[in-house]
Amino acid sequence: MATALKNLSNYDIYSVPNASNMKFGIVVAEWNIEITEALYNGAFNTLKKHGTKEENIFKIYVPGSFELTLGAQLIAENTDVDAIIVLGCVIQGQTRHFDFICSGVTQGITDLNLKYNKPFIFGLLTTNNQQQAIDRAGGKHGNKGDEAAITAIKMINLKNSLLT
Repeated sequence: MATALKNLSNYDIYSVPNASNMKFGIVVAEWNIEITEALYNGAFNTLKKHGTKEENIFKIYVPGSFELTLGAQLIAENTDVDAIIVLGCVIQGQTRHFDFICSGVTQGITDLNLKYNKPFIFGLLTTNNQQQAIDRAGGKHGNKGDEAAITAIKMINLKNSLLT
């Protein structure tokens, strides 16, 4: 469903599993930091709301969105988190740079999911302008960080349910 028709922060709270025993890594791009930090705050607060202890949320920064995939891989290889959330923001410019960054991060996150058999959650905003990013980072369309946190919790729960 298009974001324009949905608030990213509206969900059925009772459909989300308890996350008190889950550990999360969050990779945040420094580029467009006002947007990415708002996404982080949404994810962090949502994880805590569903029982995650602060000490079980591991955060790192990377310079830009292209570096999100390596940052996520480094967390997977060097921590014991159950899922990794990647948060970035790429705003369309006048060159094809937008296309290359978005494509690279999308493919990179897909590859990490399969390589590590662990949820890597795509929280990259790909917007046409700054206002669209603001609208999706706590603005009128909610916060994509909330959605990424919920997705991480549900994917950990799915994986754990299939392992038992």
